Amino acid sequence: MKSIIFLCAIFLTLVSVISEVQTNYHDAIGIPTANRIKALEEAIQANRNITIENRIIGGELAPLNEYPFFAGLIISLVGTPDPGVCGASLLSPNRLVTAAHCNFDGIRLAHEFTVVLGSNMLFYGGERIVSRKVFMHPNYRHQFSINDIAMIYLPRNAKITNIVKPIRLPNYLESWNQFLGFQARSVGFGVTTDGHTLVNPDSLLKHITLQVVDNSQCQLKNDLNRPNYDILCTSGYGGVGLCHGDSGGPLYTIDETSTDKSIFLIGINSYKYGQTCTGGTGYTRVTSYMHFIALHLNN
Repeated sequence: MKSIIFLCAIFLTLVSVISEVQTNYHDAIGIPTANRIKALEEAIQANRNITIENRIIGGELAPLNEYPFFAGLIISLVGTPDPGVCGASLLSPNRLVTAAHCNFDGIRLAHEFTVVLGSNMLFYGGERIVSRKVFMHPNYRHQFSINDIAMIYLPRNAKITNIVKPIRLPNYLESWNQFLGFQARSVGFGVTTDGHTLVNPDSLLKHITLQVVDNSQCQLKNDLNRPNYDILCTSGYGGVGLCHGDSGGPLYTIDETSTDKSIFLIGINSYKYGQTCTGGTGYTRVTSYMHFIALHLNN
C-alpha cells in the first residue's frame, strides 16, 4: 500500500513539474515577449540604437528571403487585450503548422491569429492574414507537451513570391530517418543571449544551427521521464539554443542528396529543457505526424 502511495506521489510530482513546461505559456512568455518585440520594433522604426533581447540564443540575423516559409504569429487571446507571440511554418499557400500550445496553453485560448509572412519583423511589414480556423491534434495534452501540433487554415491563399513560399515536408524515405547527429537550423524571435547584447538591429528574425541529439539525452536533461517517441531533441552545446518567442517555429535540415540542396521541415518548437535558454530544445517530430498534417493539407 505504501509503495502505491509513493508511486502516486511521484506521479503527481511529475505532473506538476511537467505542467510547467507549457501551461501558462502566454501569460509567462508569449505576452511579455510580444510586448518587448513591439517596443523593440517601434524603436527600430525610430532609428534608435537599443539593447536587443529575447531572440534566438547565439543566432545570426536572418536575411529576409532565406526563410520564406517562416511565419510570425500575433495571437489575440480570450480574456486579455494583450497579444501573445509564436512562430509557424507555411506548408501550402493556405495552410501552416505550429505548436498546439500557441492556441491553448491550458489557461489561455487563442481568439484569432494574425499570420505575418515575408517580414523579419513581427508588428511591421510583410503580408498579414487573419485566421480564426485552427485545428489542434485531437490527442494534444498540454500538461505533458504531448502531440503539441496544430494546423492553421488561412481564409485566402498567401501570395507566393521569392520571400513567401512553403517549405516541403519529409518524403517517404526521409520519414524513416531519426536525423540523429544531423545539423539542423531553426528560425524565430528568441533570445540572443541569457543577458543582453547591444547590436545595430536590421531585423528581429534570427536563425541558429543546432545538432539533433538522441532523445534519451533530452529525457535525462529534462529529468521528467516523459513520453518522447514523438519528440526530436537538439542540444544546447556551445551556448546556443532557443528561448522565448520561438514556440511553434520550424526546425529544418538540408537534403544533401538533392542537386539543389533543398530544405525540409523536421521539427516544431515545443519546449526547452534545462534552467537556461541554452539548455536545449524539444521539438514535435514532424515525421510522427505526417498523417495529421496530410489530412489538413488535403482537406
